[in-house]
Amino acid sequence: MKYNVIFMVGPQGSGKGTQAKALAEKLGFFHWEMGGVLRSQHDWKFADGRTVGELIDKGTLLSDDQVIEVFKAKMKDLPSDKGIIFDGIPRRVGQAEYLMQYLKDQGRTSFVTIFLDIPKEESVKRLVLRGQIEHRADDTEEGITFRLKQYEEATVPMLDYLRTCTVFLDVDGSPSIPEVTRTIMEAMEIEYQQ
Repeated sequence: MKYNVIFMVGPQGSGKGTQAKALAEKLGFFHWEMGGVLRSQHDWKFADGRTVGELIDKGTLLSDDQVIEVFKAKMKDLPSDKGIIFDGIPRRVGQAEYLMQYLKDQGRTSFVTIFLDIPKEESVKRLVLRGQIEHRADDTEEGITFRLKQYEEATVPMLDYLRTCTVFLDVDGSPSIPEVTRTIMEAMEIEYQQ
């Protein structure tokens, strides 16, 4: 495998988690799912007294400092002997810069970004459905619209950063899950078997 770090990025509802999990299983990579890490640290208190849970239940993106603080506390979980797929981090340029430097210091040098792109309407439709199925506090129509606005303001500029310092693969996230998986595998030159 020519890459040892994969960044799975895209708007909410693009299927990042599903595809990252499938790819991690296929490649034997470690799957770092930032949303899950944050949910597991629900009661973590920041210096200002607010908890991780308070912020994510409102759909608020944590600041770079807050994300990096949680990442630093949990980064001991990252294996040094296998590839890593990051899903849900980085979300801003500051996080990307920190993460890239940390990984380079670990001796990792081969980075690929998979950008799953879907239209905004599709994103809202998928997230409302997920909210109904999983009963997630942040998957209300109001919460989704707020998070997509944050995504456009914070994450879209980060994509330009990742385009300059990683191999960047644009993938249409709209088709079925198996079709998207196949497209990713082909783009990464990995043999695909359903």
